[in-house]
Amino acid sequence: MAADANSKSDTLTLEKVREALIKQEDTIIYRLIQRANFPLNSPAYDEKTFPSFSGSLLQFVVKETEALQSKVGRYENPEELPFSPESLPPSLLPPPENPPVLHPAAASININGKIWDFYFDELLPLFAAPGDDGSYASTASNDLDCLQAISKRIHYGYYVAEVKFKDSPQDYEPAIRAQDREGLMKLLTFVDVEEKVKKRVEKKAMVFGQEVSLVDNANTKIDQHNVSEPYKVDPLIVSRLYGEWIMPLTKLVQILNPMGASSDAKGDIGMSSKGESFTNGVDMDIDDSDYDDEYDYSTSLQDLGEGFLKNFCKEAATSFFNEYGLISHQINSYNDFIQNGIQRVFSSFGEIIVEPGYDPSKKGDNEWRYALVKFGKVTLGRPSFWGGSDNDKEYNMLPRHARLQNMTYCAKMKVNITVEVYNQRLVSSDKFKTGKERFLDKEILSTDTRDITIGSVPVMVKSDLCWMRDVEKGDCDFDHGGYFIIKGAEKTFIAQEQSCLKKLLITNNQGLTVAYRSEVKRHRLIIRLVGISKLENIEGVEKVLTVYFMSTEIPVWVWFFALGVSSDKEVIDLIDYGSEDASILNILFASIRDADKATEKVDGGFRRGKNALKYVDDVIKKTAFPPGESMEECISLYLFPNLRGLKQKARFLGYMVKSLLQASAGRRKCDNRDDFRNKRLDLAGELLERELKAHIGHARRRMAKALQRDLYGDRVVRPIEHYLDASIVTNGISRAFSTGAWCHPFKKMERMSGVVATVGRANPLQTMIDMRKTRQQVQYTGKVGDARYPHPSHWGKVCFLSTPDGENCGLVKNLATTTIVSTNILESLLPELSLCGMEKLVDDTSTSLQGKFKVFLNGDWVGVCEGSLSFVSELRRMRRRKKLPPQVEIKRDEKQGEVRVYSDAGRILRPLLVVENLNKIKALKGEKHPFKYFLNKGIIELIGAEEEEDCSTAWGIKYLFMEEKGKSAVKYTHCELDMSFLLGLSCSIIPFANHDHARRVLYQAQKHSSQAIGFSTTNPNLRVDTLSHQLHYPQRSLFQTMTSDCLGKPGHQLGKNRVLPKPELYNGQNAIVAVNVHLGFNQEDSIVMNRASLERGMFRSEHIRSYKAEVDNKHSLEKRRKPDDCVNFGKMQSKFGRVDNLDEDGFPYVGANLQSGDIIIGRCSESGADHSIKLKHTERGMVQKVVLSSNDDGKNFAVVSMRQVRSPCLGDKFSSMHGQKGVLGFLESQENFPFTVQGIVPDIVINPHAFPSRQTPGQLLEAALGKGIASGGSKKYATPFSTLSVDDIAEQLHRAGFSRCGKERVYNGGTGKMARSLIFMGPTFYQRLIHMSEDKVKFRNTGPVHPLTRQPVADRKRFGGIKFGEMERDCLIAHGASANLHERLFTLSDSSQVYICQKCEHVANVIQRSVEGGRKIRGPYCRNCNSADDLVKANVPYGAKLLCQELFSMGISLKFETRFA
Repeated sequence: MAADANSKSDTLTLEKVREALIKQEDTIIYRLIQRANFPLNSPAYDEKTFPSFSGSLLQFVVKETEALQSKVGRYENPEELPFSPESLPPSLLPPPENPPVLHPAAASININGKIWDFYFDELLPLFAAPGDDGSYASTASNDLDCLQAISKRIHYGYYVAEVKFKDSPQDYEPAIRAQDREGLMKLLTFVDVEEKVKKRVEKKAMVFGQEVSLVDNANTKIDQHNVSEPYKVDPLIVSRLYGEWIMPLTKLVQILNPMGASSDAKGDIGMSSKGESFTNGVDMDIDDSDYDDEYDYSTSLQDLGEGFLKNFCKEAATSFFNEYGLISHQINSYNDFIQNGIQRVFSSFGEIIVEPGYDPSKKGDNEWRYALVKFGKVTLGRPSFWGGSDNDKEYNMLPRHARLQNMTYCAKMKVNITVEVYNQRLVSSDKFKTGKERFLDKEILSTDTRDITIGSVPVMVKSDLCWMRDVEKGDCDFDHGGYFIIKGAEKTFIAQEQSCLKKLLITNNQGLTVAYRSEVKRHRLIIRLVGISKLENIEGVEKVLTVYFMSTEIPVWVWFFALGVSSDKEVIDLIDYGSEDASILNILFASIRDADKATEKVDGGFRRGKNALKYVDDVIKKTAFPPGESMEECISLYLFPNLRGLKQKARFLGYMVKSLLQASAGRRKCDNRDDFRNKRLDLAGELLERELKAHIGHARRRMAKALQRDLYGDRVVRPIEHYLDASIVTNGISRAFSTGAWCHPFKKMERMSGVVATVGRANPLQTMIDMRKTRQQVQYTGKVGDARYPHPSHWGKVCFLSTPDGENCGLVKNLATTTIVSTNILESLLPELSLCGMEKLVDDTSTSLQGKFKVFLNGDWVGVCEGSLSFVSELRRMRRRKKLPPQVEIKRDEKQGEVRVYSDAGRILRPLLVVENLNKIKALKGEKHPFKYFLNKGIIELIGAEEEEDCSTAWGIKYLFMEEKGKSAVKYTHCELDMSFLLGLSCSIIPFANHDHARRVLYQAQKHSSQAIGFSTTNPNLRVDTLSHQLHYPQRSLFQTMTSDCLGKPGHQLGKNRVLPKPELYNGQNAIVAVNVHLGFNQEDSIVMNRASLERGMFRSEHIRSYKAEVDNKHSLEKRRKPDDCVNFGKMQSKFGRVDNLDEDGFPYVGANLQSGDIIIGRCSESGADHSIKLKHTERGMVQKVVLSSNDDGKNFAVVSMRQVRSPCLGDKFSSMHGQKGVLGFLESQENFPFTVQGIVPDIVINPHAFPSRQTPGQLLEAALGKGIASGGSKKYATPFSTLSVDDIAEQLHRAGFSRCGKERVYNGGTGKMARSLIFMGPTFYQRLIHMSEDKVKFRNTGPVHPLTRQPVADRKRFGGIKFGEMERDCLIAHGASANLHERLFTLSDSSQVYICQKCEHVANVIQRSVEGGRKIRGPYCRNCNSADDLVKANVPYGAKLLCQELFSMGISLKFETRFA
């Protein structure tokens, strides 16, 4: 007893109390194990079973045992309390010396009534097997032992409170005097200690409850997460006992002890002397939703306050982004691939048996040899590269090495391969013993096991294989990883929207069908409602159920009997439609008749014996490619492979038929393919797994063919690396990344595009947007029905605004800001489902499941449950307590009677606040916690598309307070963190986006944000991008948004707890914008800018272009013999460009000023041929860097980067963050601009007509808010859907001394006179876009023409012509400029001459012909008239001449009438 260990109060220490508690853990576990030896034995608890006792046998045993124990002084100890305290005899022994408790009346606290209730109602059914063995007395005695052990542990809270008070009385005394239960609970709760206790008792239950056998199990490892071992008591039950009952009740005792248990205290908690009720104050209902490690405060939302909750939402969102970031879905998927996916690919191939070619001429004297190849464990290295021929050392390859050297950032993949070579001989055997007269005996000749390199797999930057994963500071502050480097180019995956194969799909496209789908074709099964003609002399069509499986068409009734069903009634019971609908009965009767008719030739009918199975076997064997297995093996392997027994397969087939019949009767809707419930996102893991499988299959086939040749005769079988070509895998994956053509998920012979994209580097925001895109694959990009339209399931998961225009509109989407994508959960959830009350699916067809809900785990029918509501509530409770992974999705479909649980990859999840647990926020005490802490406490949970239908979600915190005040009739279960998180990343940072027209928001989110010039990287010296732009003086915006703050950097120097909004999200500068008409130069989309502002550096940027060239290195040059093929870098006089700035090595020096027409990289061959690289005719600049290196293809290459500083000029494109795009139409001097009283001159003047036509009042609000912020205002937030009101902005302007409407009085810069009208002016965030007039200027007189049509080529880079279309022609006609029109369309285009015969009006040809005297002359000649006379020359476009010649080749001759002008 505790009194024995602590006989005096001065020896009562926290260490001794802990020792006693640990010993009591052993006692409780042993008591539970001893009780588990007996079944439930319910007669021991029935008062009517033994009439001789007053009450049940258990009550009699408890009463008599406690009376005897009372006589020997057991209940003299405070922690030992009786369950039947009435009329106990006094102790016959002297009382022991016990440590005093804080309050003398606390000894009367007895909560054994609650212990009694939860033990028999909740705990005992969990570990006691149902049944009756007659051992009622032993059962009752063991129950009492368990009850007393648990009671002693709970009431030991007296001593816990005592020692804590002794350690720090100054902390506890104020709360005790104030009767502050909440304050005491905070002081008495230690979350980490309680977690350790639960893990410790779970481990003890595993050790104590193991089954011991004589088999040597010294190597057996105990896995605390594996509950499938045959333990005597489930360790999870013991952990649950402590977490849900023992520790919460112990904390109650700790509270009541220091506060005293007077009658008033008992009344406050609603407790009698036996502790039978807890009605007020502290809610101790064990069945309540959350008895987590924290005390459940009865705190209302009004006590927390709206401001407090909004601040918590911001902190939670910040911790979410710190935990997951913006591209965690890419990295997590790839990490799952390298940890599990690669091994899954190799394991899927199984054993490869290579047979000999059976060519008798090559056999020799030996037997035929066979080879068995088996893949084993796969290991991956980390990226490295070879140091060169003189140095065999390998160096760590960093991402910057791969970028600079045009290499692939990849890791070597090694696999353990076992090769077994053997002979086969036909050997006679004793048929009486073996059942066979002869069998094949295998004689193993050799076995070889080794690890070989089978190829290289690209490594995702910042993944677990990347060297940059754990470094403190990377190459670039803006680099978050999530992309691959393939031959120096950065590539990323676009998430592919694929149909979910984990659930049935009911459609009505080509007749009503229900489909069981799989990636493996032989696993697919379709049930279709087919119309057939009725009986003879009866018109019309009747519908029957037909099963399509393995290229066969068999009536569904035959399939039921093939699966072991014995009667038609049993089939009807399996279908369990549950309604006497005449149309449904007609379908069933017609299906029976159809089955009878199809099997009328079967002797005895398909219902007798195994006739149905034989009929199915005969039909399948007649297909083009029948399986090699027997029919029983076929059904086991291919028909519903996740279900084991035949009867389970029959049940699932009945469920499919029921679903189809419900859809036919209108009781169930057909599935929508565009619903995210029916979709999964394929990311890096799934895509690479699919591609790798295809290339390894190719390598296997090549290996088998090569190995087969060495199995003949006396040839030696070499090591397996001689047959397995590693370059197939390496080159195949690299080619897929480079071309973007990826393996199709279902069609093996097809490849699909749009899977891989090159990462955009115009600015960091574009980079992140590219990696958060999703794409839906369709057959063609034309009209695809509803696929382009938003679906209600898109809400909160993908942005409903960000989508490109054109053919990909609605097909390419962007993930919402706070969405993540689930990954595969490897551990099985079946133990947890069973613990919550699920019954496993029985393998028979006679048990009725009427009234029970079906339980599906990832689409597989795993069991049933009776109380679906309590079952789902318990599952969600376990998820909120960290007993289930947070990504598990739980859906209760009451209409269909189903509970669907998903733990697969590709589901879109988003965080939501759990309203019922918001009171736990108060216990955080303002501390910073990681996002996992909120998930583990149940304050926030991740919700998917299925589960969201069961949620009632408030749009914001203010809606919860509307509910509290009775203004809302909705009972909310969840709440959004912020409404702006429903938008995509680029949309959620647009200020006042909800005030603008959706089309303008789309322009900014999809186009302008990706085209804005910013500072793309912080490591430009380590990169050689083909084209990049950098803004010289980037600024952050004056306004702030929720998204930018949550993604920002805390601890900014501007003040306490200030956050610097994420700098890379905004790419532009704050300009003073005036809304006015200025000299007519800013009409339509034009803007007028201040020349002085541009000269001061506003919107000044750098344009950097890199030119690349490569040559063969020495090793490859030695193999070549022709001097024309040997190209190397060097300087030589060129005929088509200047080489003045080149050094002798063929490269310009750093700082060289290159102009159009200069040679930038000199290359020449040994024969003197010039292969130099020339600058494009519009490019110029200064050489910034020269890089010379070699890549992994064995070639030397050079990169020359050229820099050009560009200030805005006429024709450059600019845009605000509201889609107000415009080109620079005029540069005005500052002296001529209007100015305000303060002397402020605008930087940009925009036309006022731009606002009503484009409907962007958000820009006006931004300018007004920015003016207030620049003047010292405190209101800075312009978050969409939660923006400031117009009155608040006007009030802030008024306090700063400006007009409420934002307009100002200005003075004419030229005359100095005051303007009559007021001008709206304010700071607005503007972006300079990459579209510049210098890159688009196009001019030409004559130049290259197309060789066929002789018309100017159309490419600006090839010095092509300018398109002159019909509208341009109409303009010149309207102006009367006929000579100009003739020059454009004829003289400078394709002018040509033809000869026409005036006699026959046919075109004459220019030929060489003989004349008198034997001479030959060349000239025009009419073959039709055989004459060279009467020929005239006509000027025609060459296109007309070409048309005439092509028609002539078709046998059509044209005549031309000629007239002299």
